[in-house]
Amino acid sequence: MFSPIVQLCAVAGLASATNLFVSSYDGNITTLSLTETNGSYNLGKTYSNDGCAPNPSWLTLDYGHGVLYCLDEGLTTVNGTLSSFTIGANGELDLVEKKDTINGPVSGIVYGNPATGKRAIALAHYVGSAVSSWTLSPSSNGNFTFNEAFTYELDQPGPNAQRQDAPHEHEAVVDPTGQFILVPDLGADVVRVFSIDPDTLKLTPESPLEVTPGSGPRHIAFYNPHSTVCKTCTSYMFLVTELTNRVISYRLSYPAAGGMSFTEAFNISTFGDNAVPVNNTAAEIEVSPDNRFLIVSNRNNTIFNLPNPDYPTNKTEIPSDAISTYQINKADGSLTHTQLWPAGGFFPRSFSISKAGDLVAVGLQYSSEVVILSRDVASGNLGRPVAAIAIDGQVTSVVWNE
Repeated sequence: MFSPIVQLCAVAGLASATNLFVSSYDGNITTLSLTETNGSYNLGKTYSNDGCAPNPSWLTLDYGHGVLYCLDEGLTTVNGTLSSFTIGANGELDLVEKKDTINGPVSGIVYGNPATGKRAIALAHYVGSAVSSWTLSPSSNGNFTFNEAFTYELDQPGPNAQRQDAPHEHEAVVDPTGQFILVPDLGADVVRVFSIDPDTLKLTPESPLEVTPGSGPRHIAFYNPHSTVCKTCTSYMFLVTELTNRVISYRLSYPAAGGMSFTEAFNISTFGDNAVPVNNTAAEIEVSPDNRFLIVSNRNNTIFNLPNPDYPTNKTEIPSDAISTYQINKADGSLTHTQLWPAGGFFPRSFSISKAGDLVAVGLQYSSEVVILSRDVASGNLGRPVAAIAIDGQVTSVVWNE
């Protein structure tokens, strides 16, 4: 077991309370308030809303419009749901609308046409083997209407028959140009690509990216080393695979004939040069706000032991899963593994980096807890927890409201 000696990184003080939203399988969205005084942090619960019950799985914050979208995975029902909430000044949530969806929505992303102001949200449905889209009200008040859906089947199970018994759409993301939606499919071992109609916001399937059979594509992060975004500018996509625990870097290009093209540039384990523990499953992936580092969470490994917060009164150590950090090489999209660090508990299904990059909120599914890790912006390294709070139920998603 790793037992790291941790030092608290110097973290800039927060001018006022910062809110976070947390979803969990107990049916609630919880608003947390994080405050800092002279280097000491306090994380407390301020509001709770069960409007996304029974099984909230994902939160999409519509920045700039004051709306939070919540996906109910429908683990105990025959369908999922999509809900919207307006956000009050202090982080309170008011339900606007809730509608049934295809079962199993686990990720959502807002997309649209900046020229016309038309916007929509795309959902990835894990159990329902589908991708759906919903148009958002022009007034941005949280109302939405069904747009379209695509469903998929497999001719036969994938190499990992237990996990790849059917297509399992796991995330929906927008490419750097804003003209395509990409959806990793854990069951079919592809990343589905859809072009966006700028007028109707309907999606047209393009040629998908095929990955090594048995990989289990889960989540995506994009990296653009340039100050502008264009189809002729070199950019990269980082794909984390849940079943083989790899991070694959692809150089993106946009053929004149349409669609997207992917060229593999680099491939590395989610543990760097360290051996991957048996039964490990990689989860979340995110590029740091300063565009210099990539962070990936790993579940079901418990390779770390952390000192108890009540030490020396309580000398029982706390087992913890791991988070990896990589430095991004802007010249070729390759990655250098720089740190393997304790996540703070069990099953870091979700994490979110603060806008300043100095804090990382980790949603620990099986610890039923949110932990705030310090982070050194210059080195990219994570540090010890500065705050933590218990959450009822299994934590599924955590986002900053900044």
